[in-house]
Amino acid sequence: MSGADSVTVGELADRLWRAELDRTPIEPLTDARPDLTLADAYAIQAHNVRRRVQAGRAIRGCRLGRTSQPRQDILGVAEPDFGMLIDDMFVDDGTVVPVDAFLQPRVVAEMAFLLDDDLVGPGVTTADALTAIRGVLPALEIVDSRITDWRVRLADTVADNASSGRVVLGSRITPATALDLRLVGLLLYRNGVAIESGAGAAALGNPVRCLTWLANRLLPPERGLRRGDIVLSGPLHRLVPVRPNDVFEVEFAHLGTVTVQFDREGAAA
Repeated sequence: MSGADSVTVGELADRLWRAELDRTPIEPLTDARPDLTLADAYAIQAHNVRRRVQAGRAIRGCRLGRTSQPRQDILGVAEPDFGMLIDDMFVDDGTVVPVDAFLQPRVVAEMAFLLDDDLVGPGVTTADALTAIRGVLPALEIVDSRITDWRVRLADTVADNASSGRVVLGSRITPATALDLRLVGLLLYRNGVAIESGAGAAALGNPVRCLTWLANRLLPPERGLRRGDIVLSGPLHRLVPVRPNDVFEVEFAHLGTVTVQFDREGAAA
């Protein structure tokens, strides 16, 4: 690794691990290690993902971030980032989620791809990706940051498993080839009031391109994309902060709806 050795990777991974367990955000890793590279950050992410797998959890897919051009321009990056989705991150449509299960939760609507075949690069094309997709589902992602006040640089969010939290999937699966996903619009409602809109084109111009990028990025010996995996396209609008008792619903044209509720702080799940 170019910026951090294996001992340092373990120490920085421990900080993020403890932050989640203790529900106490930490200062950005890059404050202490400004030389932290993207490769180092992915190594930190992988360290904590392995911990969860060794504890009996299973990888169920991936989530993408930084898929909008404006967001990439702000950060001065030229490509998205990604994190791993673990089986205990998934909650059912309409579930009541305790706010205090998170540190600094935000909600965002995305498209979720369910894979019917393995998808492993290099050389994966958009046509390959479309062929491998069993269907598209509406999704709400609850993103969270273990970094204080979301003061994240790129290496911080990558190390923090791309700021992943929970995933809520709709119950309707639509064939990916039945629609031009670039043109599929959405409205996000908070407590019955529309607060955000977006469309598939917000994710790299075409959400299927996000899947293609990821398949070509996850090269052996890394885990590739597998049949049954869920891949989130990336945010289709700005992240919306969560308040106790909020109810969020996203309505996608042609894809259906999905809802999540948050209880008051300190209430039982």
